[in-house]
Amino acid sequence: MGLIDDLKGKAQGLIQGNEQAIKDGITKAGDFVDSKTGGKYAEQVDKIQDGASRLVDKSDGTPGEAPATGQVPPVDPAPPVNKAP
Repeated sequence: MGLIDDLKGKAQGLIQGNEQAIKDGITKAGDFVDSKTGGKYAEQVDKIQDGASRLVDKSDGTPGEAPATGQVPPVDPAPPVNKAP
């Protein structure tokens, strides 16, 4: 399985069971952008909101695409940055 497939599986694992919360976040983000831009880009924002919501609906967490345990493995933290004095 390639990197893209692995990332897709992880994303689907995160989405599964949280669909409504994600959609609420998409709506709130779009409303925030509309409020900050005075609705100038409302049509474009609505299209993006609709597309993102469709992606959430489309992501059904099909078995075999998500990690086997149903959980997302922890991400290794970034290595510390050496700061020269």
